[in-house]
Amino acid sequence: MILTPAEILDIIIMTLAVGFIFKDIFRYRPRVEVITPDSFLKMRKGFNWNDFWFAAAIVAPSIILHEFGHKFIAISQGMTATFNAAYIWLGVGVVLKLIGSGIIFFVPAFVAIQGQGTSLQFAGIAFAGPAVNLILWLGSLIILKTAKLKPNLHRFFYLLSRINMFLFIFNMLPIPGFDGLQVYSGLLAGLL
Repeated sequence: MILTPAEILDIIIMTLAVGFIFKDIFRYRPRVEVITPDSFLKMRKGFNWNDFWFAAAIVAPSIILHEFGHKFIAISQGMTATFNAAYIWLGVGVVLKLIGSGIIFFVPAFVAIQGQGTSLQFAGIAFAGPAVNLILWLGSLIILKTAKLKPNLHRFFYLLSRINMFLFIFNMLPIPGFDGLQVYSGLLAGLL
């Protein structure tokens, strides 16, 4: 079995959390209105399920497919790989959203990999996640430039391209804990 019941549960919980965290950023229908103190309070009171599911449909697959990139390449190299929701970090993201901080910083998920491999194999595994985001980013841009889309579908692919551009660039930074550092250090160790 490629996904265990625990992994499926983690995917569902992570999807619900990111839908909640991003629901006011990736809205189903952008709202253009004059903001007054009274209208701001009314806007903050309701929970818009369309915005929730729209945000979840954009962000969650981008994260899930990123992590699956790591998982499936690791498995193809004979390793064991398990998808995990990062519950503490998801909690941080939800709390930041609840207090209205305006800052979004959290780690939604990770893949735990067990097994031995070369530096180049681990560099490939690390690059597989951002590579998926690169494909989604460029694929969305191609669709936007070549297809005649209805406004909501155009908005969907535009936001999908933006989130995947961000995920690709952010994950390729050579910072400890990021995929980029593992990619660059693995390539360097493998080539020397």
